[in-house]
Amino acid sequence: MTTRPQVREVSKIVTAHKQREGGGFIVRRPVPSLGMQLCDPFLLIDEMGPVDYRPGEAVGAPDHPHRGFETVTYVLDGELEHEDSAGHRGALRAGDVQWMTAGAGIIHSEEPSRALRERGGRVHGFQVWVNLPARLKMTTPRYQEIPAAKIPTAETPDGKARVRVVAGQALGARAVIDTHTPIVYQDWSIDDGADFTTPLPADHQALAYVFQGSVRLGDEERPVADGQMAILGPGESVRFRGVPGGGRLLLLAGVPLGEPVARYGPFVMNSEDEIAQAVRDYQSGRMGEITRTAKVD
Repeated sequence: MTTRPQVREVSKIVTAHKQREGGGFIVRRPVPSLGMQLCDPFLLIDEMGPVDYRPGEAVGAPDHPHRGFETVTYVLDGELEHEDSAGHRGALRAGDVQWMTAGAGIIHSEEPSRALRERGGRVHGFQVWVNLPARLKMTTPRYQEIPAAKIPTAETPDGKARVRVVAGQALGARAVIDTHTPIVYQDWSIDDGADFTTPLPADHQALAYVFQGSVRLGDEERPVADGQMAILGPGESVRFRGVPGGGRLLLLAGVPLGEPVARYGPFVMNSEDEIAQAVRDYQSGRMGEITRTAKVD
C-alpha cells in the first residue's frame, strides 16, 4: 500500500506591508515584517511594483554594498540595468533572473533602463535575499544571469497549473541555476479548477507568496490572497487549488541554516563583530567601487 505524502497546511498568514526603498521606489514586503523578521533561510522578500511610471519618474537602487548573502532579482515587467565593483554590467528584461552571490562583499547598482527612465513604462518584479551559511559568508562573489528563454517551464496534464522553475525542480523541469544550499524558487500560475499537488522535501522551510488573484492551499483549502504570504507547516508536498479568476504565487523553500543572524542594512553575518568589520571594510573602500561605464540601452 502506497502512503500519500503528507500535505503541508498553512500555519500562518502574513500580509505584506508597503515600504519605500532605494532611490524612492515602493515595494510590498512580507519579510521582514512585524512578527516575522526572517523565514530561514530567506531574509527578505520584496515585490517591486507593479507600477506604471510616466517619463522621468522611474527610480532604482543606486550604488550600495552587500556582504554575507545572495540577492535574487526576478523581473516580470520592465527593464533593469546593473553594474558592480567587480566590473560586471548588463540588463535584465521581462522574465530574466539574476542570482548574485555577494559573499565577501560587492558594491552594486540596479536602475531602470535608460529607455524606461526616458519613456516611462511598467515595472514589476521581485528581489529575494537568501542567507549564506557561515562557511560561505566570505566566499568569492559570483553572478548567474539567466534569460527568460532559458528558465525551465512546465505544466500539469490539464494545463491548469503552470510553473517557471528558477531554483529546484517541479513537474519534471529542473532549474539551470546552481545554488549553494538547497533552494526552491518557483513561479506558479494556478487557474480556476486546478487541483494539483507537488512534492517538496520534508527538511525544507516553505512559504508561498501570492501576488495576483487568490489560491487555496493544502487539504484544508486555506485561501491566500494577493499580497499575502502563507507559511507552510511540516509535510512532503504542497497542494494548490484554483479559484475563479485564478492566481499566481512564488513558492519558496530551503533548508534552514539554524545559525545566528546579525544584520545591519545590506550586511548579514553571524555576529555583531563581523557586522562591524563589514562596515569598516565598506567605509575604507575594501569592497571596491563601481567604475562607471556607458549606460545599457
